Amino acid sequence: MSAHSDTITRLYAAFARGDIPAVLAALAPDVRWTEAEGFPYGGTHVGPEAVLRDVFMKLGSEWDGYAAVPQELVADGNTVVALGQYSGTYKATGKSFSAPFVHVWKFDGERVATFTQHTDTAVVQRALA
Repeated sequence: MSAHSDTITRLYAAFARGDIPAVLAALAPDVRWTEAEGFPYGGTHVGPEAVLRDVFMKLGSEWDGYAAVPQELVADGNTVVALGQYSGTYKATGKSFSAPFVHVWKFDGERVATFTQHTDTAVVQRALA
C-alpha cells in the first residue's frame, strides 16, 4: 500500500469517528473538493473552511448515521481511488439511503489537492424528497 493510500485510509477512519479536524488537516489550503451535481452539497468547494462549512457541517446536522465506507482503494502515483458505500438517514424526511461511491483523491505532496465524488445522486435525492 502506498503512503497516499495510508493517508486516505486514515481519513475515512477519522471521518467515521467524527474527527473532522484530522480530515481537514490533511487537505491542502487550496483544496478543490467537488461533490457531484445532484448531490445535496453539489459543486466545488475551495479550501478546508469551505469544505467544513458547505459539506461536513451539513452532513453532521442534516443526517443521522451518515457514513462513507471504503471497500477498496486503488493507488497510482499521486492518485487514490476509493470504491465504497454511502448510507444514512435524512433527518427532515426520515428516509434512508444506500448508494455506491467512487472518490478520486489527488495529492500535491503530502496533502490532498483535489477530491472528486461520483455517486448515484438519484438514490440520494429519493431520501431528500
